[in-house]
Amino acid sequence: MNRGNSVEIERKYRIDRFPDDREGWPLLKAAEVQQGYLATSPTVRIRSEKATYPETKTTYILCFKGEGTLVRQEIELPLGQETFLQLQALLPASMIRKDYRVYALPDGHRLECSLVDGDQPDGFYYAEVEFQSVEESEAFVPPAFLGSEATEDPDFSMSEYWLRKKKACSGPDMGNPQ
Repeated sequence: MNRGNSVEIERKYRIDRFPDDREGWPLLKAAEVQQGYLATSPTVRIRSEKATYPETKTTYILCFKGEGTLVRQEIELPLGQETFLQLQALLPASMIRKDYRVYALPDGHRLECSLVDGDQPDGFYYAEVEFQSVEESEAFVPPAFLGSEATEDPDFSMSEYWLRKKKACSGPDMGNPQ
C-alpha cells in the first residue's frame, strides 16, 4: 500500500492461512480493515484501517485505482472519520472486512496477507508483494508458502469480489427474468 499519487506494481497469490512459526517471518504490522467501493471501473474505494500491532491507530483512506493487474495507477488520500462515514453511507452493500498482516520476507520484500470476510462462507485468504519496478517483480522468486499466482486473474481482485458481494446482497435482478 502506498500513499499519494504513484504507480502500484504488485503480484497477488492465493494462500490458505497466515504465515506462522513454520515460516519464521517477522510480523511488521497487524490491522483490522474495512473497505467498500463507490465505483469499480475505475476503482474508487474507501478504507478504514485499525492498526493493532505494533501500534494502535485508525486511519481512513480514499483510494483511486486505474486499470491493470500487475501495474496500475494508484492515488490514496487521507480522510477524516466524518467524511469516511458519510461516504460509507453511500455504499450499496456492507463493507468487506479484512484481517490484515504484513510480514518481512528474507529478501527484504514485505508480504501483505489478508483474510477477507473470514466469518463468511465465501471468506478467503490472499497475499500481495509490492515492487519498485516490473523487472524487480519478474525477478521475484515466491517462497514455497505462497500458493498459485493470481495477479493476471481478472476475477481475483477485491473490486470483483465486491461486485459479487453486492449482487448477492441485492438478490436476483427482477427486471430481467430468466
